[in-house]
Amino acid sequence: MKFLSRFLFSIFSNLLAFLIAIKFVEGFTIADGSTTLFGISVPVLVAVVALFTVINLFIRPIIKLILSPIIILTFGLGILVVNALMLYLLDYFSKNVTIQGLEPLAYATLIISVVNLIIGVSARKTYKD
Repeated sequence: MKFLSRFLFSIFSNLLAFLIAIKFVEGFTIADGSTTLFGISVPVLVAVVALFTVINLFIRPIIKLILSPIIILTFGLGILVVNALMLYLLDYFSKNVTIQGLEPLAYATLIISVVNLIIGVSARKTYKD
């Protein structure tokens, strides 16, 4: 049950983070023929976010383990490299996501990381109360 609630919470958090990143980062797009929310079809957006959440839940821990010396040497800032790699994997696996260069990848990574951090911290405080 804990895994399912974590998965659903991650989908919500990533959905909000993707909407903010799409709005503010030029070169980070989710393409689809129909337009409803920021020019994106809601089912396509949910599918992309679900794929990103699955990548984060299953592949990210392995990459963090492999890159743990870099993460430790950079006092945790190496996590941004891991997050950028996860976003790049999403771009590679999904035909609907387009990241046009390193700068949009970096900005989208920062936005998604910060939004997930803020939502995660606020959720932990809510669960403790």
